[in-house]
Amino acid sequence: MHKFYFQAPCCSLILSFNEQQQLQRISWQKDQHTAVLPQLTGIWEQKLNAYFAGELKDFNYPPSSAGTTFQQKVWQAISRIPYGQVASYGDIARVLNTSPRAVGQACGRNPLPIIIPCHRVVSAQGLGGFSLGTKDFELNIKRWLLNHEGATW
Repeated sequence: MHKFYFQAPCCSLILSFNEQQQLQRISWQKDQHTAVLPQLTGIWEQKLNAYFAGELKDFNYPPSSAGTTFQQKVWQAISRIPYGQVASYGDIARVLNTSPRAVGQACGRNPLPIIIPCHRVVSAQGLGGFSLGTKDFELNIKRWLLNHEGATW
């Protein structure tokens, strides 16, 4: 894996690519110790800059094939949530004939957050979790992304 650093307005990101230069994973970083990695350049830097500038609404990138068949179905459903809108775990669960908890677990295992916009999935009672976390750090990123897109929940 080749790893690159990208400073987003909401946090630091680490993007991991395979040998064929396909994006495999995006990770959140609390601190900027990641600056020792090479800075992201090229098409993904352009796409992320365009997203954070409010110019790119859909990355049009296929969900990762790294997950289970069920996870891939959830990620595909998440990919269909339009920019600036949200769906609940229950909404997606009804479409896939499964439980909201199973949808939440698949969301938390999404290797490409932002690209596969799991931040657009909320609970029926409010914000919900994010990236398998309910800590302030992860939830603040989710809030930031939803506010950036102008979504209400």
